[in-house]
Amino acid sequence: MGTASVLIRSDDTAVSTPAGPAPRYSMLLCTDNESIEAAQRLRHEVFTSEPGFALGDDGGGLDADRFDEHCDHLLVRDDGTGELVGCYRMLPPPGAIAAGGLYTATEFDVTALDALRPSLVEMGRAVVRDGHRNGAVVLLMWAGILAYLDQSGYDYVTGCVSVPVLDPEGHTPPGSRLRGVRDFVMRRNAAPAEHTVHPYRPVVIDGRGLDEIAPPPRVSVPPLMRGYLRLGAQVCGEPAHDPDFGVGDFPALLDKRRADTRYLRRLRSVGAATDAVSDGARS
Repeated sequence: MGTASVLIRSDDTAVSTPAGPAPRYSMLLCTDNESIEAAQRLRHEVFTSEPGFALGDDGGGLDADRFDEHCDHLLVRDDGTGELVGCYRMLPPPGAIAAGGLYTATEFDVTALDALRPSLVEMGRAVVRDGHRNGAVVLLMWAGILAYLDQSGYDYVTGCVSVPVLDPEGHTPPGSRLRGVRDFVMRRNAAPAEHTVHPYRPVVIDGRGLDEIAPPPRVSVPPLMRGYLRLGAQVCGEPAHDPDFGVGDFPALLDKRRADTRYLRRLRSVGAATDAVSDGARS
């Protein structure tokens, strides 16, 4: 992997299990081409193999778009093997200007967020390799987001949280899980009207909108969405339909200054070593 700065070092809190010592992970902040390509390859691997997602394999082996070159990429490394096991990208305000806007703006009218843009970072393309989807990695990824905001001085993070249209286990009809998540988050975590955005392509499945699709017997909220909500994020409106990925994308917004203080303290303790030790990349 290319040059990187260590945003959060692995610590000595990993505990041993009967199967052996638990993996230790580090969070890397990367901007070099080699690291970005590694992240694109991991994203493609996850998106093409994950049940419920519909991204096809074009033979290139990379998930790449025009926003990547303007983002800071955060990578999770298994320190025992050196393997890249998770990644996501952060698009800061200067990067959004250079990219011609937010990725979220390709799916939503985000005019309602214009007043926040000078201090708004967009998080996206978050994936974790199968076999590493544990609490340690998820907590580290959220600690990385907080560390990034703390070091950069920005207050807001936004992003799209994807929920597959198809039930990966096949227990509910298409769109049912999406309807359940929509009802749950809009009832408990809806953003105020001044921060509501509107999808260009609302979710319509077989000619029916979400209100016409029966919700599931039990709501299953994706881990990324749970992380947002646990920190105190709000959902800024109805989901947009992304047929290329076979998902509904929910727009989320977090104000760091209004986040859950207990969870923030926990994340900051995970990121206590966020004095970024530079190995060559810009911070």
